[in-house]
Amino acid sequence: MPEPTSSRLTRAQVRELDRLAIEEYGLPGVVLMENAGAGAARIALDMLRERAGRRVEILCGPGNNGGDGWVVARHLANAGCDVRVTSFVGVEALRGDAAIHARVALRMGILHATVGAADARFDVLARARARKGADLIVDALLGTGASGAPRGNIARAIEALAPLEPGGPPILALDLPSGFDADTGQRVGACVRADVTATFAAEKAGFAAPGAADWLGRVQVVDIGVPRALFARVVSAD
Repeated sequence: MPEPTSSRLTRAQVRELDRLAIEEYGLPGVVLMENAGAGAARIALDMLRERAGRRVEILCGPGNNGGDGWVVARHLANAGCDVRVTSFVGVEALRGDAAIHARVALRMGILHATVGAADARFDVLARARARKGADLIVDALLGTGASGAPRGNIARAIEALAPLEPGGPPILALDLPSGFDADTGQRVGACVRADVTATFAAEKAGFAAPGAADWLGRVQVVDIGVPRALFARVVSAD
């Protein structure tokens, strides 16, 4: 397994890294997402072993970060975990790689609920917030492409996770905590406070911001299979 790159990438550099891997090397985006989710699932299993529990709540947003969450759900289910997914978009509305992975997870029979944009019911989220049986919560709501304050039910979901009771289940954030700006490290509005952040390919530029560690928790870089030569190329291009 290659050592993670020491460079911190901006939002634009992450986008360019993916583009080059897909267009120049022919590495499909669905494979990159698979690698990201599989790596994050290994971190999740390590966290579960520390708690001796197997019940996982996964909150999936409408974009690729949500797709990563569906991959994590599949791998944890295969590992024997009791997995429940809350999706903040109807699965039929997902597109591209995220849709592919969500459909596979659903065909496996993974339990899920959908919270629409105007849906005021938060029964699944309430269960997660009240810690009724969850041993781990996975934040797959918003990724590096998000900027500005979270809105609507995603903002409410983040707020529902905010007041963590001592001894409650830890939160694993995928790529970065939802509400955390990848470039600046600023939090405008609601932001998840993660215990562990499984960040993909490389740390993000905002991780170096003052106070960022309080929101990131322990950062672990997940290799997603991007050709190593591309990192130096993307960084030097700027």
